[in-house]
Amino acid sequence: MSCHGADFCLTIQQHSPIFLDATFSCNGGQLLALVGPSGSGKSTLLRMIAGLSRPATGQIICGDSCWYDQAQGIWCSPQQRHVGFVPQHYGLFPHMTALANILAGLHHLPDHKREPCAREWLARVHLAGLEQRRPAELSGGQQQRVALARALAREPSMLLLDEPFAAVDRATRETLYIELAELKRELSLPIIMVTHDLGEALLLADRMTLLSHGKTLQSGHPREILARPVNEAAARLLGIRNLFDGELLRHDEQAELTWFRSGDHLLACRLDARWAPGSRVRWMAPNSAIRLRAAGQGSLPASHNQLRITVRGVLELGDEVRITAAFAGQELPLHLLVPFRLAQKLDLRVGSATDVVLLEEGLHILN
Repeated sequence: MSCHGADFCLTIQQHSPIFLDATFSCNGGQLLALVGPSGSGKSTLLRMIAGLSRPATGQIICGDSCWYDQAQGIWCSPQQRHVGFVPQHYGLFPHMTALANILAGLHHLPDHKREPCAREWLARVHLAGLEQRRPAELSGGQQQRVALARALAREPSMLLLDEPFAAVDRATRETLYIELAELKRELSLPIIMVTHDLGEALLLADRMTLLSHGKTLQSGHPREILARPVNEAAARLLGIRNLFDGELLRHDEQAELTWFRSGDHLLACRLDARWAPGSRVRWMAPNSAIRLRAAGQGSLPASHNQLRITVRGVLELGDEVRITAAFAGQELPLHLLVPFRLAQKLDLRVGSATDVVLLEEGLHILN
């Protein structure tokens, strides 16, 4: 495997005890989010990066150092890798104070430098004054900060975060997002974060890798992956529900459009010449590509893709409303997530009909 200039890169293959076929990379100063459902191998891969578990075959490289290469018989211990690792439940010593927890990871420093370093990192994560508190006397967010300070005080070659926000409430989580984003800007090391929360990845990550059943589905910028998932498995993992069959008709290179038929409708998307006319295709319409209006109210953006839909289901979800609608020639429904106020304004209720357009630039044909 070539790293293509990345500061960290990994390729792992094995069949047992858990199947893995994973490849991804991350540069210094970047945060890579590993996103996938429970059991997809995310935490196992972190343990392999940290040297706590040994893969069957593959290669792990960080900077100029090869940490693992099965073909060459290279295997570096966790101590040799010097990785900062924040486990899912923080791994703090319950009988130690916050200060002592950080000091426990600073044996690489001379004695006289350890306590100043520990206190400096507690201050950097906004815990100055709480040095003598034990984990049980700290909130979940404060425990997470102690674990993060302990990992970073070791001056690691890279930072690993395993579901770092799973154990804290929503308000604390949003504060921690901001703090991690600020720290990321200051640090020049690669950061890999495991999460099953797509929102976290979109908010924090410079790169994202989708994992399913131990296999890498796609890597890239989070919003590019969201707009252009590589296949149906990736689309479903991203929570995209509008997946339909179609027949590709023609490519219009002058207009930069590809035309296809789906049900009773002739639709267009951005030019995608990977398929020949006549090919059966799967296509997706993310929520961001759907614009709607109730009959007689407002206008719709210009588009070749205008549909008449009938609302079949309405489910209020706090500030949003999930709409399920039928449209001609399709057995599968169209799913929309609409702001609550807009749903009220447009009087969207079961049985009502409205027009929608599917924006050409938002539709995507899947591999």
